[in-house]
Amino acid sequence: MSCHLKAITREEHLRFVAARPSVSHLQTPSWGDVKPDWQAESLGWFDEGGDLVGAGLVLLRPLPKLKRTLAYLPEGPVIDWAAADLERWLEPMLAYLKERGAFSVRMGPPVVARRWSAEAVKAAIADPAARRLGDVEATVREPGADGIAERLRRMGWRRAESGGEDGFAAGQPRHVCQVPLAGRSLEDVRGGFNQQWRRNIKKAEKAGVKVVRGEAGDLPAFYELYVETAERDRFVPRPLAYFQRMWTALTAEDPDRMRLYLAHHDGEVLAAATMLTVGTHVWYSYGASTGRRREVQPNNALQWRMMSDAHEGGAAVYDFRGITDTLDEDNHLLGLLRFKVGAGGQAVEYLGEWDYPLNKVLHKALHLYLSRR
Repeated sequence: MSCHLKAITREEHLRFVAARPSVSHLQTPSWGDVKPDWQAESLGWFDEGGDLVGAGLVLLRPLPKLKRTLAYLPEGPVIDWAAADLERWLEPMLAYLKERGAFSVRMGPPVVARRWSAEAVKAAIADPAARRLGDVEATVREPGADGIAERLRRMGWRRAESGGEDGFAAGQPRHVCQVPLAGRSLEDVRGGFNQQWRRNIKKAEKAGVKVVRGEAGDLPAFYELYVETAERDRFVPRPLAYFQRMWTALTAEDPDRMRLYLAHHDGEVLAAATMLTVGTHVWYSYGASTGRRREVQPNNALQWRMMSDAHEGGAAVYDFRGITDTLDEDNHLLGLLRFKVGAGGQAVEYLGEWDYPLNKVLHKALHLYLSRR
């Protein structure tokens, strides 16, 4: 099949997304509005009959003082990754972006490579010989993923170095935790929780924790907890304006694209989180909590409400997003892995992000600069 690629309108892009069961929220037209430092453009792949058969949101970041840009397709593009003629999908994209002044292209194929069940992850954490998830035999190896990676290498693509701590990259996470919901009753989902999770949900219910949906006006309350969480967990917080812009952009595209949940106890907000939905895929996006009154277990109550609402809305998967791939007991991120997998989640490894240098000199200079920051 030969593909013709050209820029498409937001409306065309959104119709394409709406017709599919699962597309990353980072590949919706509205995500470009969340990133004002980047120029966003929707790309479309058309077949010989003129039908739109693929789409991608590309973010273009101009280099200061140079008429060149870095092109980035987070968790995209949305094309037929299993196609034997993958070159016919990607080569037109590279040619188009080169004409647009791109010197380097980064993309994140939405292709799963391996999965580990909750039981397999629990056993791996307990195994002193296992240092990383990759050291442990996967429960499922997705057919075709290795072949896609090899085809990308032959085309000149190279897997991007994460540059992040223990699998948490500056870009999108390669390892995530997902709770399957499709074909399961809510009782089945709750039955998949470990004993600690079930106990904590009961504690929250007995203590009178109430989880409610918030609105845009509740974002400052979320943000106050988020800043406290950033200090406790040692990461740099985004500004409040980022979340306000995210709310405005995503809910304008779809009123249910972004939700805010808050866990109350005795008149105080103890935990809050944002939830994103595209088709049948739901993501837990940003979470925040205070160190006060942790004994009433607001975080478990919050997640259970979000999972329940996702299930009621027909979601096929509840995605906890990024997890560490390290199994080191001394790593502060291991507790987060335990928390997410405790909800019956699978550890899922994607192919990761890939780079293509259209201008090798500028590409190398950029990566040298980033490595020294």
